Amino acid sequence: MDGLSETQNGVPEPHTGWTFVTNHARVLAAIADNRNARIRDIAARCRLTERAVQKIISDLERDGYLSHTREGRSNTYEIDPGKVLRHPAEAGLTVASLLSLLVQDEEHRTTHPDGERQRQHTG
Repeated sequence: MDGLSETQNGVPEPHTGWTFVTNHARVLAAIADNRNARIRDIAARCRLTERAVQKIISDLERDGYLSHTREGRSNTYEIDPGKVLRHPAEAGLTVASLLSLLVQDEEHRTTHPDGERQRQHTG
C-alpha cells in the first residue's frame, strides 16, 4: 500500500486538509472527461455536494470558461480551451494546458484552439 486509504471501489477517501487542485479545476476536469455528465456524477467524482457543483458550474459559465446546451433532460457542456486562467501568476496559461494535466480520458480531451488534440506526455 502506498499510504493512501481507499474505499472498496478504489476511490480515495475524502481529504480534509489543503490540496493543490481547486474544486473549480476538479469540476472542469470532470466535465472535460464527460461532456454529458450529470451534476450528481460530477459531485460524486469530485467529492462535492450537488449544490456546490451547481455553484461552480455557474461561476465557470458566468466567466466564459464553460457553456451548456440543453438536450432533452440532460446538458451537454462545452469548455473554451483557449480561455486563459484567472490568477496573474498563471498569465498566459490556458484552460487546455490545465486540463492536459487533469483530464483522465484521452478520448475526451479538450482540443487546442488551433484544432490539434492535446496529447498526454509521459516522462
